[in-house]
Amino acid sequence: MCNDYRLEVDIATISEDFDDLKIKIKFPEGTPNVAAREDIKISDVAPIVKSGEGRGEGDLVNRRWAWAGHNGRPVYNFQSEGRAFTSHRCLILADGFYEFTAPEDPKQKRKTKWLFTMRDHPWFCVAGIWRAAPEGEAFTMLTMEPGEDVKPYHRRQIVVLPRDRWVDWLDPSVPADEVLRTMPRGSLQVTRVYPPAPGPQQTTLDV
Repeated sequence: MCNDYRLEVDIATISEDFDDLKIKIKFPEGTPNVAAREDIKISDVAPIVKSGEGRGEGDLVNRRWAWAGHNGRPVYNFQSEGRAFTSHRCLILADGFYEFTAPEDPKQKRKTKWLFTMRDHPWFCVAGIWRAAPEGEAFTMLTMEPGEDVKPYHRRQIVVLPRDRWVDWLDPSVPADEVLRTMPRGSLQVTRVYPPAPGPQQTTLDV
């Protein structure tokens, strides 16, 4: 499951892209700090867009990633299948996410780290939900069966939304199963982050 993602896109670019899609973004708590971050991890505070009052509207705020589950463990990923999500939807802003696989070298202690980015745009949104928690509002990422780009690396994947689905996810009246779908093969680019690949950059996992 995804427990680490990236956001290095500035707030001006984010705002312009939402404007281009005719999505009206409000800042009810002031313009949030969206500093470039290579690694956003569980319990970190990061920007999300919550559903607004009408279709094509959203509130950009900073919230904590993951709330405490009944067993005390953080709920940072949430299975999407069979659920309607008729409220509390949000878009999680990202320009990359990471997955980890067993080390290629048995002597290597750390897992191999892979970065997934969108091929046709410099950033994207992850489908999420938010809820109130004792420590304040928090969000989690929705997951689904992996698409062809992620399948060699993990048995599940977070729901990456292309630009034409952002407005529908912010609209709770649109059925979730019409929005939460895998993307075609080749939509995501995969790059090995650690350990660095010798010679030309390796972008696929041999399976």
